[in-house]
Amino acid sequence: MMTDPFATPSSPVLQIADGIATITLNRPAQRNRLENNDLKTLLAHFAAVNQDAQVRVVVLTANTTGQPKPVFCAGYDIGSFSESEQDRMPFENVPDALASIRPVTVCALNGSVYGGATDLVLACDLRLGLKGIEWRMPATALGLHYYASGLQRYINRMGVSATKRAFLSARPFTWQDLEKLGLFEEFLAMDEWRSKLELLTQDILALAPLATQETKKSLNDIIAGQMDLKVLGERVRLTSQSADFLEGRTAFMERRKPVFKGH
Repeated sequence: MMTDPFATPSSPVLQIADGIATITLNRPAQRNRLENNDLKTLLAHFAAVNQDAQVRVVVLTANTTGQPKPVFCAGYDIGSFSESEQDRMPFENVPDALASIRPVTVCALNGSVYGGATDLVLACDLRLGLKGIEWRMPATALGLHYYASGLQRYINRMGVSATKRAFLSARPFTWQDLEKLGLFEEFLAMDEWRSKLELLTQDILALAPLATQETKKSLNDIIAGQMDLKVLGERVRLTSQSADFLEGRTAFMERRKPVFKGH
């Protein structure tokens, strides 16, 4: 008899099926607040999917069952800051690791998001949002200077003006505010959620695996200001000589869907 992994609160749950790894935050009664053990679990999940060649898409989402208003994540547990440096996991390790994993990452933001959890959303490659949510970064309202890689991601994804608004006013963004920034594929009503998420993941799975993987590396290098033309040129050469590129050209001429092998 199969047990329901979401029947009781727990660290984030990893499920893998048909090339898609779904990581679900699973403390709905605590608004999916992240504790130190949750950070360690997320890092372990990222490492696991990175090593599994069958996984081509990672979906990050949350269990919002029973919440009066859906909250994807209320951020890092403030109480954990009282722990010793030795015991406390640096939060920035998690979004940094998420941003660099091999599969394409999709944040299925099915609730409001606060604090450090906003950086998890930004660390993903693509984002779907739920209508009615809000987004708030209260670091300075709590007396905290945010870590460097998080500030860089904010500026790269949201732009300077929106980043300054987020950190220097601590006022929330509505979903309409976020929509104007162009951060999200789209914002959806709950009844559209599952079908649109499935459509997006299937579109990603239909891409050539090698070309997608190498292009993601190059995009991340360029965003980080670490573009190396020789390295990018080698990636171009690798994909242009691949069996997948031959299959893609052949399928185009034959007016059929390509069958990619990832090499």
